[in-house]
Amino acid sequence: MKLLRVAVELGRFLDQTDDITQAEQLFELLSAFALNFDCPWIAYGTLVPDEKGLKAAHPASGAILKYPDEWKERYLKMGYDRIDPLIKKSRRRVGAVRWSDVYRDASTTENERRVLDEAATFGLRSGITVPLHGPAGSFTIMSFAQPLEREFHNTTMTYLQLAALHFHLSVTKFADSSALKQAHGLSAREKECVLWAARGKSSWEIGMIVGISINTVNFHLKNVMRKLDAHSRTVAAVKAADLGIIKL
Repeated sequence: MKLLRVAVELGRFLDQTDDITQAEQLFELLSAFALNFDCPWIAYGTLVPDEKGLKAAHPASGAILKYPDEWKERYLKMGYDRIDPLIKKSRRRVGAVRWSDVYRDASTTENERRVLDEAATFGLRSGITVPLHGPAGSFTIMSFAQPLEREFHNTTMTYLQLAALHFHLSVTKFADSSALKQAHGLSAREKECVLWAARGKSSWEIGMIVGISINTVNFHLKNVMRKLDAHSRTVAAVKAADLGIIKL
């Protein structure tokens, strides 16, 4: 694709997204833009912390995937988010990374390469992943994939990365706006519980500090997670701090 046409297509994508207020509509525009680079497969999702580090959020909890259904099912069933080398590599990078480079990297294990090998059997034969780091350690990745085995040119990577960043900033703005509206609905007790959760206290410890039962603490934290559209108490605490609901 000639550079002039690429620039025109990117400009059109940016112009079309100005008045969009829904992530799904924005994703469809991004998908159309990615087709200019022969990338029919796109995945966008937040990585949430758990006791073993970071894992991919469940598709039903905010991820937007345009991947073959069979591969999505296989990926979730096998728990490949635990060994996905694209996730491991992206955590340490700022710029986009080629899947082929990750595959050839000496630090990538055979077990991790198996994830990419299997992805290829489902039609995802080459791609790039864009790390999207946010405040307070939040981390999202976006991947673009092709059904052909070929290298992504640097120019292609640059334009896809710009589009991914624009999409991410827009979606984050939507989420923050929604969270701010919901934040006004947090009760004093909910704010108290999420504050102590943000300070690393367990439900039992919060209950002892606040003077309520563990079940009641969990009830309040679940309400906070729902109101802030968070996948875990850790993510809820990060959002609450970012939005100024609590002061650490």
